[in-house]
Order: sequence, then structure tokens, then C-alpha cells
Amino acid sequence: MTTELEMSGKAAGSPRPGGWFGWMTSTDHKRIGLLIIGTSLVLLFLMGVLALLMRGQLAQPDEQFLPAQTYNQLFTIHGSGMIYMVMTPFALGLGVYLVPLQIGAPAIAMPRTTLLGYWLYVMGAVTMLAGFATPLGAHADGWFSYPPMADSEHSPSVGSDLWIVGVFLAAVGVILIGWSVLWTVLRKRTHGMTMLRMPVFSWSMVATCLMVVGAFPALLAALTMLAVGRVDPSVFASNVWNIGYQHIFWFYGHPVVYVMFFPYLAAVGEVLAVFSGRRFFGYKGTVLALLAFAALSMSVWGHHMFATGQAANNYYSLTSIALLMPAGIEYFALIGTVLGGRLVFRTPMLFALAFIPQFLIGGLTGIMVGTPVIDYHVTDSYFIVAHLHYVLFAGSAFGLFAAVYYWFPKATGVLLREGLGKVHFWLLVVGTNLTFLPMFGLGYLGMPRRVSSYSTVDGFGLLNLLSSCGAAVLAAGMLVFLFNILESLRSKRPAGDDPWHGHTLEWATSSPPPELNFTPEHPLPPITSNAPLLDRHKQARPANASAARAEETRK
Repeated sequence: MTTELEMSGKAAGSPRPGGWFGWMTSTDHKRIGLLIIGTSLVLLFLMGVLALLMRGQLAQPDEQFLPAQTYNQLFTIHGSGMIYMVMTPFALGLGVYLVPLQIGAPAIAMPRTTLLGYWLYVMGAVTMLAGFATPLGAHADGWFSYPPMADSEHSPSVGSDLWIVGVFLAAVGVILIGWSVLWTVLRKRTHGMTMLRMPVFSWSMVATCLMVVGAFPALLAALTMLAVGRVDPSVFASNVWNIGYQHIFWFYGHPVVYVMFFPYLAAVGEVLAVFSGRRFFGYKGTVLALLAFAALSMSVWGHHMFATGQAANNYYSLTSIALLMPAGIEYFALIGTVLGGRLVFRTPMLFALAFIPQFLIGGLTGIMVGTPVIDYHVTDSYFIVAHLHYVLFAGSAFGLFAAVYYWFPKATGVLLREGLGKVHFWLLVVGTNLTFLPMFGLGYLGMPRRVSSYSTVDGFGLLNLLSSCGAAVLAAGMLVFLFNILESLRSKRPAGDDPWHGHTLEWATSSPPPELNFTPEHPLPPITSNAPLLDRHKQARPANASAARAEETRK
């Protein structure tokens, strides 16, 4: 460790380039992590605008606010953006920033590869969005792009070609970033940081990166198939190729759900532990559950294909339901962490607590659609839209905001406004459930997904109006969040090095951390467990109590 720090110190002896150029070319993992996180947040707001436009179209029956083809482009880019460009990169960005700090490393492994991954991700996002500037508009066949509808005969837009290139570039970037984070864990842990002393968040990144390197190449293969089919549409004349594409795509498409889940779950776990004043409950069981979950995630892809008649329904239903076991362990760990604690209801804690019941709705409805007899009824209906959004927004996005409010002081040295944070929280709770809960009813009543309009006689009007009103509340909450960030960075209310009395190593250094993470002024403490700072706090308390008693006796 000392030798590595000395060598890194020599390398850092020359001054780094300043300004934007310094940020854009930096190999400091903290800067790269913030670039990934910042880019994904900008895209989150953009995807939210697309969602608002769609909800405006669906607010009333027979609405003509948007042409059908424009609506198709919006839902395609919204779904693609949220999955490929927002939730997945943000999760990896957290790993790039936090994992070296949490394991006591001075830098990330393969920093230039990590930076290359970021720029491929940016180029992918720009390329995908450039489709809107083409004569026929952006890609319009969904984030999954099933052939033959996505071939060049049925989707002649150049925007569809740009979509393929953009998603391909972003996926390659994510794979490179995942490899870097995984290699950092394997090779750069500090002295005393054994695998079973790593924080839960770092373990979640291990499981996440294993899925990235194991499943994401399948997405590259599926996109290559689609590109070939757009050059030669006869490739997809055979149903074997069409179904084969779905198998390959969903081999990626289901593990990515957990890539967008594990880091946020672990962030919630760390927040719950700190704001409950307790050690994370069930640490080893949670680690095993994460690894088992990651392994099982590679065996359930076929439940997305029950309605095709080309999947082994009994097998995929069994593996889907088997996910309940590791998921149950993780949920009990979260609840066990809170029970008996001295809860402090700061904004990160509020988002973490809301994550538990809201994501549970998404998880339980996932088990429902993993059962063929139910899936046949609700497939391609708004029930699936509701399930997906309870997973990715009511669940993972609440974990995302818990992480932002919790680690923002570490990254910037300033606190977000607590009052604005709570306004943001309550607007999101109301808006999320008002938007997505009615969609379960719409799906049950038979409203198909991906439709731009519906008739008055369908009976979908009231629930759609409620959902659109909820989207407006969500938009208000996101504007409060944006104002909170800008105002906090302007006023710069100092946070101190450890405003939350955190448990893990990132809180042992300054806020924001120095280039090599730890310095003689902020040295690494002894690593005795997965919560070394909590151990240090507990050791200090008896000593302080003894000193106080001695002083009282002397008086």
C-alpha cells in the first residue's frame, strides 16, 4: 500500500490540467465517476421530458397532441435512454467513484480504460439521440427492437441505424467500466481489507460487474444480428432468426434489471445502517444472496417469451420464482438493519425507507408475470408498464436519490438543503404512486402498452388522467431536486468530512477526497470488519466515557 501510494504520488507530482479539459481527460476515478453520474442525471431529466410528452398525449381519450409515429419514437427513446443511458451507467458511475475509496485504494485499476468507457457511453447517447434530427425521426420500435418490425423494410429511418450504433457504443463503454471496477476489487484492496470485510455496496458492485461482463456481450451480439438484418432483410424471413434474436436479447435483458437494482439496494442498505446507528444486519447472508441472485439472473430470460410459445415455460417459471429466495434474504437484511435502531429521518433515510415497500410492489408483480398463466393475461398490457416502473423508478430511482443525498457531501464538500430534500421526497412519493399505481388497473382492464390513443368507450380515461396528473407531480419534484443541487452548490454550506458519522472508509478521508484518496492527515484506520469507522467509534466511546468518569471523580 505504501509503495503504491508513493509511486502514485510521483506520478501525480506534475500539476493536472485545469478547467473543463482537465475534467474531460482526467484519470482520477472520482472525476470519471462524477462525469458518468452527471451525464446520466442530465439524461434522466431529458428522458423525463419525453415521458411528460407521452403522458400529455394519453391524458384524455382520442387525444391528438402527438402524431402516432412521434409517440412511438418518444416511448422508444425514453425506454432506451432510461435503461441503456441512465440507470445502468449511474450505477456503474457510483462504483467508479466509491469502490476504490471503500476498499482503501488510491486509484481505480485501468483508469484510462475507465475513461474510454465513459467517452464511448457519451458518444453512444449522442448518437442515439441524433436520430431525432434525421428526416424520418428517431428509432420507433421499442428498447428491445424485435425483428422483423425493426428491419430496414418496416423501419427505414436512419434513426434506427443510429440507435443500433449508439446502444452498441454505450454497451461497450459499460463493459469496459464494469471490468475496471471488478479488477479494482480483485487487485487493489488495502492491507486488511479481505473480501468479507468489504462494505455491502462494494460487494453489490462485484455482483453487478459479474453480470455486466457475463451478459452484456449478448446485447452486442443481438445488435449485430439486427444490423445484419437491416442490410439483408431476408435474414429475418425465418421465424427461427426472429425467436433467436429474442433469446439472445433477453439473455442480456433480464440480468440488466439486477444491474439496475443491486447498487441501489446496497446504497439503501448503507444509508439504513448509518441512520439507524446499527451495523448492517445479515452481512454474510446478503453477500451470498447477491452472488446467488446474479447467478440465477442468467437463467430466467425466457420468462419474457412465454407468449411466443417458443420458451420452456415450466423451467423459466421455476427459475423466476426461485429468485424469491435471495431476494427475501436481502429484504429481511434491510428490515433487520432498521429494527431496534435509533432512526434519524434525514432525506437519505426517507428515500431509503420508501424504497423498501415500493420496490417490493415491483418485485412481487415480477413474480406474478413470471407465472405463465398470469403472464398470458397481462403480457404487453399496462400491467407490465406498471411493474417495470415500480422496479426502475419507485424502487431503483429512490435508491438513486438516497445515494445522491447521502454521498453528495463526500463528493462536493457541501450539504444539500434538507428542507428542499424533503419537499422533493414527498412530491416523488405522491407522484410515483399516482402515476404508476393506476397502470395496474389499466393493464387489468386490457389497455395495451405502446398505444398512442384510445377510445372513450374503452373506459381507460379516468385512470389515464390520474396517471398523467401524477407525472406532473413527479416533474415538480424533479424541478425541486434540480433547484436543490444548484442552490446548494451556489451557497456552499460546508458539510465537513463525515457529516453522517458513516461506517465505511470513504468517510475517513476529506470531503471531497484528495487525488490519491488518503493522506497522512487522513490516514486509513485499521480494517477490522465491513464497518471499520463504526468499530473506531465504538472503541472511542468507552475511552471517552472512562475519561469523563475520571474527570468527575477528580472534581
